[in-house]
Amino acid sequence: MDSFVTEAMAADPAKNDSLILVDGLDRQTGVASKWQAHTEGLLHRAFSVVLVRATPDGTQLLLSRRAQAKYHSAGLWANSCCSHPRDGEELLDAARRRLYEELGCGANKLHEIGAFAYRAVFPQGLCEHEYDHVLVGSIEGTVQPSPSEVDEVRWTGIDELAAELANSPDHFAAWAPMVLSMALAHLT
Repeated sequence: MDSFVTEAMAADPAKNDSLILVDGLDRQTGVASKWQAHTEGLLHRAFSVVLVRATPDGTQLLLSRRAQAKYHSAGLWANSCCSHPRDGEELLDAARRRLYEELGCGANKLHEIGAFAYRAVFPQGLCEHEYDHVLVGSIEGTVQPSPSEVDEVRWTGIDELAAELANSPDHFAAWAPMVLSMALAHLT
């Protein structure tokens, strides 16, 4: 593992959070630290939030570009917010906590639209192996991104996002095309 990844993970305030390990049906099988789950590729529970807003031109989705300081997928676009519930934490509570921590805002009518499992190995030797719950809600408040989490945010329309996912999938983090495709299907 390269020194940047080691330093970035060491600086992560959530590196010792107890993540919920699960089986292929999302049943809890144990817990592990965030570090252990990502270095050993252990299947764990996660969530991805997509915030939306209505405009005169139609529905828009909020995308976040991951901060350059992130230990994987730095600088890539993703859904609004993503993270992991801590051991003993309810999924919606975790999502609301992370929305505030990452974007400084909340969500109305936040609800789950589906889930999927994926595994992505990164060049730095880390592995995301997640059972990812996809949540959608309307934005509440003003976006004030945390610079340690997010470099940039942008609102995009449904058609523009669908075209970007088809034409430039390499601009997105590994999980984002599936999350955003699920959100687009739900919204249309």
